[in-house]
Amino acid sequence: MKAILPFVVLGAILLAGCREQEIVARPDPQDLTRDVSGFFCGMIVADHPGPKAQLHRKSNGEILWFPSVRDAIAFTLMPGEAREVAVIYVNDMTGYADWQSPPPNWVAIDSAHFVIGSDMTSGMGIGEAVPFGTLAAAQSFVTAHGGQIVGYKDIPDDYVFDLGPSDGGAS
Repeated sequence: MKAILPFVVLGAILLAGCREQEIVARPDPQDLTRDVSGFFCGMIVADHPGPKAQLHRKSNGEILWFPSVRDAIAFTLMPGEAREVAVIYVNDMTGYADWQSPPPNWVAIDSAHFVIGSDMTSGMGIGEAVPFGTLAAAQSFVTAHGGQIVGYKDIPDDYVFDLGPSDGGAS
């Protein structure tokens, strides 16, 4: 019996490796149009200044729009919501010229460099986590507007939820 046990274990391991893995393709970012409303506020997303976010859900392909990157991050911190996220895209603010109309370039949130604590405010009038596709662009923004550079997973929860003037945003 002891001689068979290693073969049983090896067989179980091999069978487990043969199981098909579910591969979910990452949906592409969508263009922001005037008919898109913010998930929390219900207002037209395009009317708000600063970077925006679009969150694609896994289960039904639904896209939730946010007039502020901070709002999208806050959504993922709500109980149970993060498991339904296929991908979040944020405006890549690299080369931005007009805070009122961010560039239509999108970058996945997990590959962006964020500036927090700058003097720029979100579409909702609070400090914003400003996303950039390159570290050099984020550093240039810090030189012009202050703040610090962090990765998506390093944005502190208290920064996301702090609505007071001490959050680094201009009032």
